[in-house]
Amino acid sequence: MSRRESTIFRITSFMFLAVSAAVGFTQDASTSTLAAMLALLSVMAILQARSPDERSPRWQLHLYLGIQGALIGALMILIPGWTMFPTLFCILSVQAILYLSASIGIYWVATYVLTTAVLFTLSFNLQEGLVALILYGGINAFFGSYASALLRANAARRESQSLLEELREAHGQLQEYALRAEEMAVLEERTRLAREMHDTLGHRLTVASVQLEAAERLCPTDAERAAGLVGTVREQVREALAELRATVATLRTPVQEDLQLRSALRRLMDQFEEVTGLTVHRVLPDELPPLPNAHRQALYRAAQEALTNVQKHAQARQVWLVLATAEGAISLLVSDDGRGLAGSSNGAGFGLQGLRERAEQLEGELHVEPRQGGGTQVSFRLPLPESESDL
Repeated sequence: MSRRESTIFRITSFMFLAVSAAVGFTQDASTSTLAAMLALLSVMAILQARSPDERSPRWQLHLYLGIQGALIGALMILIPGWTMFPTLFCILSVQAILYLSASIGIYWVATYVLTTAVLFTLSFNLQEGLVALILYGGINAFFGSYASALLRANAARRESQSLLEELREAHGQLQEYALRAEEMAVLEERTRLAREMHDTLGHRLTVASVQLEAAERLCPTDAERAAGLVGTVREQVREALAELRATVATLRTPVQEDLQLRSALRRLMDQFEEVTGLTVHRVLPDELPPLPNAHRQALYRAAQEALTNVQKHAQARQVWLVLATAEGAISLLVSDDGRGLAGSSNGAGFGLQGLRERAEQLEGELHVEPRQGGGTQVSFRLPLPESESDL
C-alpha cells in the first residue's frame, strides 16, 4: 500500500479496537474479565502498530496473522455473544489479502470465518453458528474483496508508474536520437555540398587554370592561339558561375534532366580533348538500362573526376573510357598511360573521397589502381536498380 493508504488502514484498525473496547465495557461482565479484555485489546493494538508489511518475510506475516487471530478468539471466548470482537477478523482478512496475495490470503479469511462459526456454535448452538457463518462470512468476504481490488489497483498503479518511467526514458532517448539525426543530417548535407562544389567548380577551375598556364606560355610565340585559350577559359568561367548559381539556388545536378548519360559523357570527353589535346578512346554502349538520376549523376561525376585527375597529375598521352553493363551492374572504367600512382595524390584527394561516398550511398564500389602496362585506372561500379525508370 502507499503511505497514505497504510496510514488510513492503521487509523481504521485502531478505531475498530477502540469501538470493540467500548462495546465490551457495556457487557455484563466482571471487573477481572473486563481487565483481561482490555489487556488483550492492548496487546492487539501494540501488534497492530508494529505489524509487518508485504516486504517482511512470509513466516513473520503468518505468525502475526495467527497470533492476532488467536487473541480475537480469546476475546470471543472471554466475552461470548454478539459483540464487536468477531468484526476484528475483518482487519486481519484485509491484511492477509494485501500482504500474502489473494491466492494465499483467502485461506486465512476462511480460517477466521470458520473460527467465528465454531466459537458461536460452542457458546450457543448450531443454529447460531450457521447464522454467524453466513453473516461474518459475508462481511469478511466483502473486506477480502475490497483488499483484492486494492491489491489489483496498486499493481496497476505500479505498472503505470513503471510504464510512465519507461516512456519518459524512451522520450529522452528519442530526443537524443533526434538531435543526433539532425546533426548527422547537417553533416551529410555539408559533405554533399562540399562534394558538389568540388565536382562543379573544382573541375571548371582546374580546366581554366591549366588553360591559362598554357596561354601564358604561348603569349610570346603564338598570340592567336593564346587568345583562343583565353576565350575558352572565359567560357569555362561562365559555365562555372552558372553551375555555382544552380548549386546555390536549387542544388541540382549539371547533368540536365533531359540529357542522357551517353550524351553527357560525350560532351565531357569532347571538352577534355579540346582542352588537353589528348585523345580519349571511348567505348559506350548503344543502349543503357533505365537509370535513376542518382546513378546517372554518380557515373558522370566519376568520369569527370577521373578525367580531371588525368589532366592534373597523369602526364598521359592517351586516355580510355569504357562504360558497360554486366551481371546486374553498370561500370565505368577510366584509364591512362601516364606516370601512375607513384608520387601522385590521386588515391587520397577529396574528389576521389567524394566518389567513394557516392558509391557507398548507392551500394557500389570505387577502385583506384595501377594500369597494366603503366598508368592508372579508376573503376566505378554501381548495382542496377531493379524497378527504377530513367528519370
